[in-house]
Amino acid sequence: MTNERRVIVHPDTQSLVGSVAARFITKVVDLLSENEEVHVVLTGGGMGGETQRAIRDSSARDTVDWTRVHFWWGDERFLPAGDPERNDVQAHEALLDALDIPAGNIHPFPASDEIPDIDDAAAAYADQLVLAAPEGKQLPRFDITFLGVGPDGHIASLFPDRDGYRRGEKTVIAVREAPKPPPNRLSLTLPAINSSDRIWMVLAGPDKAPVLGLALAGATANEVPAAGVMGRKRTVFFVDKKAAADVPESLIASSY
Repeated sequence: MTNERRVIVHPDTQSLVGSVAARFITKVVDLLSENEEVHVVLTGGGMGGETQRAIRDSSARDTVDWTRVHFWWGDERFLPAGDPERNDVQAHEALLDALDIPAGNIHPFPASDEIPDIDDAAAAYADQLVLAAPEGKQLPRFDITFLGVGPDGHIASLFPDRDGYRRGEKTVIAVREAPKPPPNRLSLTLPAINSSDRIWMVLAGPDKAPVLGLALAGATANEVPAAGVMGRKRTVFFVDKKAAADVPESLIASSY
């Protein structure tokens, strides 16, 4: 499959998350027919949670053998375990607690009360990734990575005008002084994100239209981190009509 970057437009948020959930379940079933395991990277934020709840509530949810699916996160707020602002806590409530999945298949970032030093926490998550990776690799084969996109164009906890996440050999970094609370976070780097076979960005609302337009119109990853996202096989922006206002017609696909 050649690398593709496309925009799929839906009429509203409800149809958007329902469609993404259905596509996700179908794709995971297909991937499990070809592979022993599937590795999925989750995101936080409003659309991340909406999508996870749509997967949970889908009538097709149990067609997936969840015992062969592993869940990771693209970023995390560096807060104590169980804090309701943590992405993993929100994902458990939205989706994971409803699945028949072994605890060992769920790979949260370390919490601040488990590994207090944020650099040590980043290194510990990088070590987890290596343990799940093929021999000689730093990362598992990420089959699907979900991302949200902030109004400033940030993805995961990679914010504009910051250089460290785009280069180097690290797969996980500590993020300090983030421009939105909490200031301390953990995040996959852009190369780690782009190692995924498929990257699905889900965004909605008129506040996302300008940044989506910039991301697709040649902005640099430093200016708009979402512009630097490119999955190995496919990169898809799943959006509602309001978010698609500034997208060139040539980039809008009629289907996945």
